[in-house]
Amino acid sequence: MGSSKPEKKQKHRRNPKPFAPNNPKSESKFKKKTKTTKKKNSSNLQNGTSQSKATAVTGNKNSKNSQPSPAASPSQQLSYFLSQFESANGVQLSSLELESIKDSCILDVSQELGQDVMKLEEHIKAAFGAKWKQELIEGKLIEGKIEAGSPAVLVVAPSALRAIELLRGVRSLTEECHAVKLFSKHMKVDEQVSLLKNRVNVASGTPSRIKKLIDIEALGLSRLSVLLLDIRTDVKGYSLLTLPQVRDEFWDLYKNYFHQQVVQCDLRICLYGPIPSGNECKGRSLELAEGDREQLDS
Repeated sequence: MGSSKPEKKQKHRRNPKPFAPNNPKSESKFKKKTKTTKKKNSSNLQNGTSQSKATAVTGNKNSKNSQPSPAASPSQQLSYFLSQFESANGVQLSSLELESIKDSCILDVSQELGQDVMKLEEHIKAAFGAKWKQELIEGKLIEGKIEAGSPAVLVVAPSALRAIELLRGVRSLTEECHAVKLFSKHMKVDEQVSLLKNRVNVASGTPSRIKKLIDIEALGLSRLSVLLLDIRTDVKGYSLLTLPQVRDEFWDLYKNYFHQQVVQCDLRICLYGPIPSGNECKGRSLELAEGDREQLDS
């Protein structure tokens, strides 16, 4: 009995064999476990990075204690718009030109809108204030004041499908005075010219067809107060301001017919969709105040 106890203690004190080259099975298990751990850590790190990037773009954070990122201010929205203008046209606006374009030309609703098209109507009504019914609902022509084919709101989208989708958000506003679709898909120019011979409060279309109708003097701009630009990105990351060809068509339209009105504060631009952070802007970015840049990158 007495001799058996030390044997048990001796067995208890034995240490497991170390992982050594002469134990290949143990070594291979150790390596596999280490690799698995590294992969998990790497995956977690990558997921954390991708989540932080997604947060920077959308402004949404999953943390319970975190607050949503502040919306881009009118000055930030204007800076983004002008940086895209410079990038697409290969120009650099002078300080005098930049000073002539005021923040007040931005209709500050884009961040509140997000991707909810059904809220579009509310913000357009707010943009016209107490006169929204007169400008957006009534359907009669008024000689000397309301000309045929001259909308108060013009929506510019990268595709016909998107132009139609945005019109759904203002459906109740267009029951008395129908909106006009200005794109080439399934619609002929003559048909659109005929529609523009009536009163038009809201029109939506693509840059190339809009420009064509202005060029032939079918689409008027005498009443235009809000130019709504759909800058939401598609699945490939392109938008009205970045999609090849469509981007060029838009800036050609903008320079010829809208820029001067914006400078004179006769026309307000509504950037519909989230403003990308500074790191995602491919063109040359304008210098922003340090505080503004932190909000864009957050």
